[in-house]
Amino acid sequence: MNRKQRDAKQEQLKAFKNSNESQSLSTDQGTKLPNTSESLTAGERGPTLMEDFHFREKMTHFDHERIPERVVHARGFGVHGVFKPYESLSSLTSASFLQDPNVETPVFVRFSTVVGSRGSADTVRDVRGFATKFFTEDGNFDLVGNNMPVFFIQDAIKFPDVVHAIKPEPDNEIPQASAAHDTFWDWVVHNQESAHMIMWLLSDRGIPRSFRMMEGFGVHSFRLVNQQGQAHFVKFHWKPLLGVHSLTWDEAQKIAGKNPDFHRQDLWDAINNGEYPEFELGIQVIEEGQEHQFDFDILDPTKIWPEEQVPVQKVGKMTLNRNQDNFFAETEQAAFHIGNIVPGIDFTNDPLLQGRLFSYLDTQLLRLGGPNFHEIPINRPITPVHNNQRDGFHRMTINQGKVAYSPNGIAHNNPQPVSKEQQGFEHYEEKVEGKKVRKRSASFNDHFSQATLFYNSLSEHEKRHLFKAFHFEVGNVKDPAIKQHVVEMFNHVSHELAKKIADGVGVKAPQPLNEEMTQQKSNALSQAQTVFTPKTRKIAILLAEGFKSEDVKSFMSMMEQQGVHVEIVNRNLGQVKSMNQEPIQVNQNYSTTYPVLYDGLFIPGGAQHIQELLKHHEGKSFVKEMFTHAKTIGVSQEAVDLLTQVLPSSIQNISPKSSSEVFNDHGILSTWSDDLTRFNELFIQALSQHRHWEREYMDEKQA
Repeated sequence: MNRKQRDAKQEQLKAFKNSNESQSLSTDQGTKLPNTSESLTAGERGPTLMEDFHFREKMTHFDHERIPERVVHARGFGVHGVFKPYESLSSLTSASFLQDPNVETPVFVRFSTVVGSRGSADTVRDVRGFATKFFTEDGNFDLVGNNMPVFFIQDAIKFPDVVHAIKPEPDNEIPQASAAHDTFWDWVVHNQESAHMIMWLLSDRGIPRSFRMMEGFGVHSFRLVNQQGQAHFVKFHWKPLLGVHSLTWDEAQKIAGKNPDFHRQDLWDAINNGEYPEFELGIQVIEEGQEHQFDFDILDPTKIWPEEQVPVQKVGKMTLNRNQDNFFAETEQAAFHIGNIVPGIDFTNDPLLQGRLFSYLDTQLLRLGGPNFHEIPINRPITPVHNNQRDGFHRMTINQGKVAYSPNGIAHNNPQPVSKEQQGFEHYEEKVEGKKVRKRSASFNDHFSQATLFYNSLSEHEKRHLFKAFHFEVGNVKDPAIKQHVVEMFNHVSHELAKKIADGVGVKAPQPLNEEMTQQKSNALSQAQTVFTPKTRKIAILLAEGFKSEDVKSFMSMMEQQGVHVEIVNRNLGQVKSMNQEPIQVNQNYSTTYPVLYDGLFIPGGAQHIQELLKHHEGKSFVKEMFTHAKTIGVSQEAVDLLTQVLPSSIQNISPKSSSEVFNDHGILSTWSDDLTRFNELFIQALSQHRHWEREYMDEKQA
């Protein structure tokens, strides 16, 4: 594929762009207008006239400009990028976009929440959609996944049930974007195949720090087929280069109030700043002859393929480097379909996948007004489209000729089917036989062992967060019988977990079961084993009049070198002056921002500055909040005194005035030194750790 072809998608979209800059106002038909602010009336105070064609056109368009929101994944955000393989995968697949490491394939990615409406918040506890449309030279390939590798159900026929259960209850449309209610947990206890997915959902994975800091998974088992017709089973992964990180539940709730668009804004800003999110594409591959050699069914969508048994191979990288130009035209009209595949990739008998092949297409037909949604600019493939499909709502192609059927003689059988040598799409030849039954294979019957594996793999702080998540979710259930059933169900996952749930929701703790539970662990399942980096993190510098400008300059210089963003926070917007009367621009005040929107905090020295901060309730609360959420806090010189007055007495390791060393007490850094070089280096190291979870123990002791 040459450069011109590689850039085809971007050029294709340019043809549909329209700017109003320096243009005359007109109707939809191109008629120029002198006025769009007053209706045509009979006299200045008379009735509006029906002959006002501009009023009718403008109002009609407004009345019809919304399309039905998606039943699930309604709230999403899209971004453009490119994908490049590291090396040819010709031994596994004939898919063209996985062959040449010198070729970039355009992609469009839509991140989303699942349960909430378009108006819900970004930071709710939920599964996150991670859908990628590859515009390949062989057509579009849609990898429609989530940020969790498993799903609630094994068979797609249950999908309406789980969605109806988790959506707001139909009698009062409450609660929005939440699983913390009776109908969902009633469904869970009656569908115990959901146990593994519930563990993922209630873990820290359910509240990611950023779209840029979460994994993506294809969920289903697919096939890769090479040019010789040989097939391998495959699962797809997206691994973020920034690591996998999450919010705390308390943060997530507060951010939903302060900035419900937190994840959207984070992604938009990162790309505008040139900090392009990067994800490596990983594949797990199983040979056909190994299909039945595992203690789980590889086609079961409620199961992972443990990475210790089936390693993930990194085969390419995706870089998200361009924001959308128009949310509705691109993100809202993007139509993903799990059935959009290309030669070299094929389906398996995964029963959830099979059902989604129908559901995705059926959904787009309603939502986008008919069968021609593939002609909307964001959905158009870069390869030419030739077939005998005609007419329908919103047809944009002007087809020539009188023939719209195949085979035909009038048009010499055009468009013609491709020959075998031209390598069109062919389904993998799999032998299928069996009686028609409504029954699931016995190999799908183990609902708890991988949920136990997930639980065993969590670090101590991740387990504490899991317990609290169960306490909130199940604690909001009104029916005590459902609560008790939840406890009994998760006793099959872990007796310790079941007891913790029972204690928190006020029901009877279960007796230990005699069944054998796995003791195995997997590092890949714990976020404590992820990548840690300070890049793109965001720091607040708390200032008042009289701060030491040298401290601020030194700190900001180091942060900039490390790719860390800094914002100056003061009681008022405008400028704040140092003890030497040097002004610095304030980015945020206490009303426009909040500590949960930052990854760390720095407070410089300056006696007047600290005395002023201690008068501010908001400033002291800022520090306490950063401490509670286990974030890195750094103070220099007189700011050390602020810590002793604001933070709990459990913080022991504070720098004394007589010392020039840097003290670090679980991510609380302090120094009286005039030279902040070492302090800044240690602050970066502490910030890289994401959180200092051991502080949660201290916070609980103080409570």
